Amino acid sequence: MKRYLTAILIASSGVIIFIGTSLNLYWSGIVAWGLAIVLLLLAAYYTKYIPNEKKGKE
Repeated sequence: MKRYLTAILIASSGVIIFIGTSLNLYWSGIVAWGLAIVLLLLAAYYTKYIPNEKKGKE
């Protein structure tokens, strides 16, 4: 399951940015971009669980 978290977090950050910028509330854009940055940092962290095919062949 951890190997799919990178894709899930990147997709959810895109959805959050889309929803946050489409709302015309006072702090919605700032909150949306802040959450997107946090989700992208988490996605970068979980890239270490993606299997490396070159490592297994050696």
